[in-house]
Amino acid sequence: MLEEFIVFAKKPIYEKDVSSSASDKLRLFIKLLVLALGLSILLLIIASVIQNIFNIEVGKHAFDDLFNNNSEIKIFVLAVLVAPFLEELIFRGPLVFFKNSKYFSTVLYIFTIAFGLVHISNFELTTQVLLLSPFLVAPQISVGFILGYIRIKFGLIWSMGLHACYNMVLIIPLLLLKLLDIPIE
Repeated sequence: MLEEFIVFAKKPIYEKDVSSSASDKLRLFIKLLVLALGLSILLLIIASVIQNIFNIEVGKHAFDDLFNNNSEIKIFVLAVLVAPFLEELIFRGPLVFFKNSKYFSTVLYIFTIAFGLVHISNFELTTQVLLLSPFLVAPQISVGFILGYIRIKFGLIWSMGLHACYNMVLIIPLLLLKLLDIPIE
């Protein structure tokens, strides 16, 4: 799986997988979810180390306002249902229009980077944040590429599902802390 993904990353081709069984698709889905989470954690650690080494302050994160001003159910619905649905429609949905284009790989890369850069709005926009944006949104860019991969192989519903599961794995521990009234710091 990893070798096939790396080949795809180097030269993306719009080629839907029509031969895999449902159980094979589910196995790949789970492997991609683990890959996405692992890459995100690794990239977050790297960004955190860079922030600490250079004593960089990125300000308040959008999650602070989200968690302080909304119920647990609303946060869950927004993060696990609404955001994956809308973001996949916007950033992976249009890929179908380029499936026979010689520019498909370029379009995929552009949509992937745009997906990552949209998430810079989660931070207070300062000069430091803008300069660090490649590091700050690297997790979203890597996940965006994985979402693009599963979208091409299995379809848009699969990328929505993977995006929802990814967000759910990340948000549930935070929601539990909020429910138990344990500060997130």
